[in-house]
Amino acid sequence: MKTKNAFITIVGKANVGKSSLLNALVGEKIAAVSSKPQTTRTKITGVLTKDETQFVFMDTPGVHKSHTKLSEHMNKAVAETISDGEIILFVTDCSKKISEAEKKLAENFRKGKSKLILIINKIDLLGDKSKLVDVIAEYSSLCNFDEVIPVSVNENDGLDIVMDILSKSAVEGPHFFPDETLTDQPEKVLMAEIIREKALNNLSDEIPHGIAVTIEELKERDNKSGEGVLDISAYIYCERESHKGIVIGKNGRMLKKIGAEARIELEEFFQIKVNLQCWVKVKEGWRNREGIIKNFGLSVK
Repeated sequence: MKTKNAFITIVGKANVGKSSLLNALVGEKIAAVSSKPQTTRTKITGVLTKDETQFVFMDTPGVHKSHTKLSEHMNKAVAETISDGEIILFVTDCSKKISEAEKKLAENFRKGKSKLILIINKIDLLGDKSKLVDVIAEYSSLCNFDEVIPVSVNENDGLDIVMDILSKSAVEGPHFFPDETLTDQPEKVLMAEIIREKALNNLSDEIPHGIAVTIEELKERDNKSGEGVLDISAYIYCERESHKGIVIGKNGRMLKKIGAEARIELEEFFQIKVNLQCWVKVKEGWRNREGIIKNFGLSVK
């Protein structure tokens, strides 16, 4: 049996459902999902091997206007990934008007030779489905897409069509990852992203952009009953001293809530009992400090 592969780049503006689409297509949650903008900060690779075909998905940060050095790195990650992709899934939100960022993305698409697939997401939010025709026409005026697929990631509607088209677009070639691989992200990165997602979902809007999470210690041991336990020590970084108190919360309630929700998902994902300890530290203005951005693993090499 000859093997095939397909390299797919997922792009779009913030909050259109790119990471949710990646998780749904791969069949496992490997990317953080939140209603907060800029949830995805780096390129995340998801891998799905079905029979002879290996699909390699690259999720990218949402394109946006740069206000910090971190934002510059995020937009650079998008540009570099687009240039590398053989197939591009341009994900849009049918309930929102076309943005300037999306128009600029379409300009970049026209310069490349990638197969372009327009994914019109959140069709479940359209009360009048006849409006889809106008949405498709508006996006199609920006670029000559090879395929246009309306979907609802939340309702798993249309994703079978996406996979069918991707299967037909695969080319003969080797599998670049072991067939059981889900992602190229190290365990510590996955753990940090799970914790950061819980912080994003629990904190007020002005805090999340300045949040970063690192895993400082990680070890596996057996408890007294012989049951495996994963000890995780995590640091949640924020940009201001005033934010630290908000992250911790009154009597530590917010930090405990973030930790409790993260622990449940960590145990589910890694299939082991987890002992999670979280601490909060302040790194003033870290999003504009190249050295710290690099140390957090958020820079584009």
